[in-house]
Amino acid sequence: MLVGVDIGGTFTDLVVSVDGQLNIHKLLSTPHNPAEAMLNGLTAVGAVAGARVSHGSTVATNAILERKGARTALITTHGFRDVLAIGRQNRPVLYALQPQLPPPLIPQKWCYEVPERLDHHGHELVPLDLDVLDAVLDQIALERIESVAVCFLYSYVNPVHEWAVRDRILERGLLQAWQISLSSEVLPQFREYERASTVALDAYVRPVMSRYLNQLEQSLPAESRLLVMKSDGGVVSAATAREQAIQTALSGPAAGVIGAFHVAHMAGFDRIITLDMGGTSTDVALCPGTPARRSDAEIDGLPLRMRVIDIETIGAGGGSIARLDAGGALRVGPESAGADPGPIVYGRGGDQITVSDANALLGRLDPDHFLGGGMSLDLDSARVAMKKLAGQMQRSVEETAQGVLNVANVNIDRAVRRVSIARGYDPRQFTLMAFGGAGPLHACAVADRLEMPRVLIPRYPGVLCAYGLLVADVLRDYSQTVLQPLHDDALNGLKSTVKAMIKQARADLRAEGIVPASMTFAPSLDMRYAGQSFELNVPYGEDLAGAFHAAHENRYGHALRERAIEVVNVRLQAVGSVEKPIEEPESVVAQAAVAVHQKNGLDLYDRESLVPGSHLTGPAIIFQLDSTTWVAPGWAAWVDAYRNLVLERTE
Repeated sequence: MLVGVDIGGTFTDLVVSVDGQLNIHKLLSTPHNPAEAMLNGLTAVGAVAGARVSHGSTVATNAILERKGARTALITTHGFRDVLAIGRQNRPVLYALQPQLPPPLIPQKWCYEVPERLDHHGHELVPLDLDVLDAVLDQIALERIESVAVCFLYSYVNPVHEWAVRDRILERGLLQAWQISLSSEVLPQFREYERASTVALDAYVRPVMSRYLNQLEQSLPAESRLLVMKSDGGVVSAATAREQAIQTALSGPAAGVIGAFHVAHMAGFDRIITLDMGGTSTDVALCPGTPARRSDAEIDGLPLRMRVIDIETIGAGGGSIARLDAGGALRVGPESAGADPGPIVYGRGGDQITVSDANALLGRLDPDHFLGGGMSLDLDSARVAMKKLAGQMQRSVEETAQGVLNVANVNIDRAVRRVSIARGYDPRQFTLMAFGGAGPLHACAVADRLEMPRVLIPRYPGVLCAYGLLVADVLRDYSQTVLQPLHDDALNGLKSTVKAMIKQARADLRAEGIVPASMTFAPSLDMRYAGQSFELNVPYGEDLAGAFHAAHENRYGHALRERAIEVVNVRLQAVGSVEKPIEEPESVVAQAAVAVHQKNGLDLYDRESLVPGSHLTGPAIIFQLDSTTWVAPGWAAWVDAYRNLVLERTE
């Protein structure tokens, strides 16, 4: 049995595969204890002994956002105690007279410094002062510190001093090994602030994540294997997640991208842009033949140097609130009505107009079939509120509702442009993959704005993140700063570094239960022109210079072919393929879909009754338990061999 579990703010979704048969299950989340809903869901789907359970967790994310992590100390080089507070001195809002900066994750009183120093080659200039270190450890013991982050200058070149600190902590019995985060292991790269911030984040969430995973493992059916989603779209064992807790911090939307690409690849579409629209936010991502990843991110204003799926998130969801600003312009989001009280049509006491209210008033959410008929919609209250806003705008209720959707769609359009056009890709050459509870409602409008040729909607769009967990492979990422010019003499050194990384990766994948035949390795280099401050990632191959020039030209529109090139970091992505659901294509027989009934001039279709080959033309509504699809006028839809909906223009 294979199980994917995605815990959201409102619902916990499960997708189960038994002998290739897929089943879905949804239940309300339990924010006070996320594991409770997950375990209840596993009981409901009949999880058996030996099941493989893949899980997407927001535990690390919430610990950081809510500042509810462990009592963490930082030990660093003498003179660098304030590295987390000083940062890069960037201004989040350039012209703010009184800029508000996020407070350091570790307070200054728990930041300690010890005499030690290496040069940029890793040679010792000042030995580690063990007497001062012992005094620091005495203070850490008094403060009841739960975890320690260690970050010394140039430890990415030579980690010997960081190892000595860990050995001393273990020798004195203050903490266990998993409670000690070394920057040379978490992020062996240059740029001391980013390295310090990342290792501090890792130490901050390790104890929280460890307690959560311990509870889960103890409650799972016997001999079950627990895998945890990382921010780069891969999964790792619970044991690895404890040691690399920070890698789960941005894993929430990553599973959706992995699931979307897997479905699209089976359907024959390898170039997609994902549109994951939920109740609060919308996530969009580019997949130009594979999910795009980047090596830097931010969480709550704190830099996180980890490989992550390149996702753009905006505050535009079904619950996004519509309002007029001080100048009388219509705004939608980023504020959200959430799940409670939620949109007005939910009938739970909401009194602010949302995107879902606009969709309902335009007939795109059917009151008789919302959530499979399990929830009625209060259209009358929504109409009263929309009429008030319409009076302020001097428009009809329908025009105002359409205006709300137009503003939301413009916000999504801008996000798609940032992940495509701004990165040198033409969205007209991509298929829009829409999912989430609200994504299929807005897909046609977004595709029209971007002149995209088609929309692909998976069989179960509302639980695609859980499906993504089911099909995600084991991923391990490695990096090492080298900082050297690209020339013939450097190639042998790079080759040796890559070879050593692959050797380590093989051992780590074996520990994850991956057999050699299921292992693949993708080395790459972070490169830049001499004098530049930031890098581009290029696959490791024969013509490295040519590949970098081409990548630079694709991203920025030009290449400096006479300029010297520097290699900054060597990277390796190790992939361990896991067992996936066996999904066989069905026979496709062209036939007209039969509408359940008509309402307000629209044909309504039941998604479950549509078989491969069924086709229909818009305007139409296709309803199902986990989502609703709006087929706009000028669009047609048909069902492919995997029961995906393919929407294409007819005009």
